Amino acid sequence: MTGTARPVLPAPHPVLSSPAEEVDPTAPAVVSAAADLLATLRREPATGLSAPQIGLSWRLIAFDARSHPRTRSWAGELVVVNPRLAEAARWDSGREGCASVADLTADVRRATHITVRGRLPGSGEPVTIEADAFEARCIQHQLDHLDGILFLDRVSGALSLHRRLHRCGG
Repeated sequence: MTGTARPVLPAPHPVLSSPAEEVDPTAPAVVSAAADLLATLRREPATGLSAPQIGLSWRLIAFDARSHPRTRSWAGELVVVNPRLAEAARWDSGREGCASVADLTADVRRATHITVRGRLPGSGEPVTIEADAFEARCIQHQLDHLDGILFLDRVSGALSLHRRLHRCGG
């Protein structure tokens, strides 16, 4: 199924600050939304996107961190339905941006090694992702979107904010 790229909602859109709902990964509307999320990710200069960013309050994330210079692990170009952080270790600060927040990046503290569990759209098969470094940061950023949290909500202070030089987040 070919998806349709959708506009990415800018903050402070209300759907970006509300927790997303779990969905049936086999439902046709969810499979269609997963295709749209991937099509949008491929169009955006971002490494990840969440369903709320395209106007759907559903627990879906898409990511593909292969082209980022700080990528060490690469799970592939994936959409995960109802993802949950199962393990997190080795915390560090790093720069993040967001397709929904123009012109700003910030230093955010996140785990550098994570395990995420969820389901694949369509089949509903369980999937477990082990991610390190930038890919772990990207996935955690998307998981925050599903809980109505923007990366700016995790900033420790004004000195952690920076003007965006290029887009590298989701």
